[in-house]
Amino acid sequence: MSTHNFVTMDGNTAAAYVAYAFSEVASIYPITPSSNMAEQTDVWAASGRRNLFGQPVSLVEMQSEAGAIAAAHGALQTGSLAVSFTSSQGLLLMIPVLHRIAGELLPCVLHVASRTVGTHAMSIFGDHSDVMNCRQTGFAMLCTGSVQEVMDLAGLAHLAAIQSRIPFLHFFDGFRTSHELCNIEKIDLDALASLLDRDALARFRAQALNPEHPKIRGTVQNSDVFFQIREASNRFYDALPDEVEALMQKISAITGREYHLFNYYGAPDAEEVVIAMGSVSGCAMSAVDWLRARGRKAGFLQVHLYRPFSAQHLKQALPPTVKRIAVLDRCKEPGAAGEPLYEDVCTALSGHSGLVITGGRYGLSSKDTDESLICDVFDNLHSPHPKNGFTIGVDDDVTRRSLPRGRRFEPDAHTFSCKFWGLGSDGTVGANRNTVDIVNSTTKLYAQAYFEFDAKKSYGVTKSHLRFSSSPIRTSSLVRRADIVACHNETFVGKYDMAEELKEHGLFLLNSSWPDDMLEQRLPASLRRTLAQKHARLFVIDASALAQSLGLGSYVNNILQAAFFRIADIMPLEAALSAMEEAVRRTYFAKGDAVVARNLSALRAGVERVREVPVQTPYNGGQLVRRCACFPCGRAAPRCTASAPPHQRAEG
Repeated sequence: MSTHNFVTMDGNTAAAYVAYAFSEVASIYPITPSSNMAEQTDVWAASGRRNLFGQPVSLVEMQSEAGAIAAAHGALQTGSLAVSFTSSQGLLLMIPVLHRIAGELLPCVLHVASRTVGTHAMSIFGDHSDVMNCRQTGFAMLCTGSVQEVMDLAGLAHLAAIQSRIPFLHFFDGFRTSHELCNIEKIDLDALASLLDRDALARFRAQALNPEHPKIRGTVQNSDVFFQIREASNRFYDALPDEVEALMQKISAITGREYHLFNYYGAPDAEEVVIAMGSVSGCAMSAVDWLRARGRKAGFLQVHLYRPFSAQHLKQALPPTVKRIAVLDRCKEPGAAGEPLYEDVCTALSGHSGLVITGGRYGLSSKDTDESLICDVFDNLHSPHPKNGFTIGVDDDVTRRSLPRGRRFEPDAHTFSCKFWGLGSDGTVGANRNTVDIVNSTTKLYAQAYFEFDAKKSYGVTKSHLRFSSSPIRTSSLVRRADIVACHNETFVGKYDMAEELKEHGLFLLNSSWPDDMLEQRLPASLRRTLAQKHARLFVIDASALAQSLGLGSYVNNILQAAFFRIADIMPLEAALSAMEEAVRRTYFAKGDAVVARNLSALRAGVERVREVPVQTPYNGGQLVRRCACFPCGRAAPRCTASAPPHQRAEG
């Protein structure tokens, strides 16, 4: 690209941004976590935003997912480019019509925030169990592993569907990618539009049902012809991998980021390779870097085009030195010889004698998968007898299929990590979204935010995971080691071991109504002990009382956001305050000047009223250590050199 247009965006918005440009009809039935795609499309259509064909998208909301895909099918039959968005059980309701659309070679595109299908229990969270139910439909399946990849490759699904006549299902990890906020580069839609095969589009429109030139379609066929005609579509699928690879090379030229059907990362002479797809890819790359720095010949292969599965391109992407492969699936297929991706890899490489291929499961229902778990997979590969059919991320003490936990992977020292514990609907998530946007738009740092929701959503526990770095952030795991931990509800301190997640010399921010002289009695001894052992600093603010006094009710978000910027020191405070004030005016201007003024006062209160208090705990041989309460240093009292009230020591 000649110019770089960076924005703060989540995966759903990135997919909708590109899908809107290439679509004429969007048939929707909003479903978590894909609903944001439909909502964004609805907003843009209502405001008259134009697609690449110079017209607003025609949006229709149906009463079920089955109705949504049926409406898309009808639009395609009339020569309109149709799109839909879905996940989980909603995608499963579409399956019968997906077979029809693929069989009729119609260029439909589905964008799926991949999510768990209910089995022994329902789950709103993410894995690949929904899309794996669609393997037989005939839809091509394209997987992206990050918000940037969604932005770059969502258009590929539309371009390839039109060019090849094969409908596309583009999927990414629900919640992990769909709701992750980060700083990405917008793709140039005009450059992307230049890749559109206008002749193929004209041929598609010429095949539309029209009373002026009637055609018969959707007949009933018997055994005399059905099989032969079904096989006649092979040539379209045989040609598709090369067509997609060619389009990927053109998109790579536009974005400056290299894409292939299978992207290899790691040692050119790797002997051990992990194969996976989706958001785990960033963690796998970081694990490969860590292992290579310690002398291991390790590599990672990311799958982008899952269907059709090209054995030829897989073999070309793997280093010729590979001896052992571990395939990771984010789903479980009970009773099968292995999970879907594992079976595909085994089939594709069946002629390679001496190659050891193992398979394992990870990340069901958004179970966190970090770099240390990927290192465990490589350690299993390195063992004399690698376990097959394993699990990672859980302790399977029933069927004994989990890999043993090995080394602890330390996070990047150049990344500033934060974790915020909030209550659903208290504004914590919204404030952290603003924080990421402020840092991305006003500094040279890269910011990432991921939000871990309770299934109850409103009034359930929310955990916001934020990272700030001078280089792009590729990991997709939860924050386990934080520079700052913030507790936005004082009742949590007795329920959750939040301080254990702090790094050495970390900061703990507490929203509390307790006076300083009562903190010793109210804070659990284990929390105070951990803070002292980690040489952490404790900051307290009564945001709830301040919010009530300002007429904000239970919304403590702006107060605590300002307090965070006051203590975090990730950007100049005045610049942060100015950006927060601008965000308040932009967010609340429609509600009137009084509401804006109250929220501006909340920001100032957050900056002025946050205070540091001594950390006190029975520790060091029973001695009660009082830590310095001065803002400048916060070190243990005997070492403090800053001006502060006299330090005291008392017996515990």
